[in-house]
Amino acid sequence: MKHFIYFSNHGTTSGKAISDGNLMRAGRIDIAIHSLIQGIFLSHDFRKDVTFHLVLNGMPDPPKHIEITVQDDTPISKKDVANIIKKLLYKYKEGQKSEVLPGCFVEKKSLMKVIEELMDAGNEIFILDKKGESLREIKIPDKCAFLLGDHEGFPKKEQKYLKKLLTPVSVGPHMYFASQVVAVVNNELDIRGI
Repeated sequence: MKHFIYFSNHGTTSGKAISDGNLMRAGRIDIAIHSLIQGIFLSHDFRKDVTFHLVLNGMPDPPKHIEITVQDDTPISKKDVANIIKKLLYKYKEGQKSEVLPGCFVEKKSLMKVIEELMDAGNEIFILDKKGESLREIKIPDKCAFLLGDHEGFPKKEQKYLKKLLTPVSVGPHMYFASQVVAVVNNELDIRGI
């Protein structure tokens, strides 16, 4: 299983904020949605070997961790991703990791806790960083995770720590959209058969 962890500094933690349809005003949930689509969707199919983690750090109740692994009975389509996130946030139950839809979970969990649990499970975690080593040059194990941030990146204190803890990796010489980064990483993993 491969993992993507997307961190959103201001992504809403309220289903109500997504209800009005203005995803940009909901803490740029639109960026999270585009990244999620690149992470788990293929043309006429899904990536069932990918778990996508959204860590939302916006108001009113941060942090929220949404975890999605597509299963045969997961009711998901590209047109409906915002509604699924909204439903997950509405169905959050304090103190629980709730499976709201098949393969779709929500809980209160910080970015550092998500990383810690993935590392404890034996995953090597790579942090996407323009100054990192080239994705094409690094060794990538089967149990891997890729961490990326929204348009604001990570809080400075956490970023410094994360770059020491994780392996910085770059997808190229430019600053790309988060969704483009996910597509490039998935393509590299596909080529390598990971």
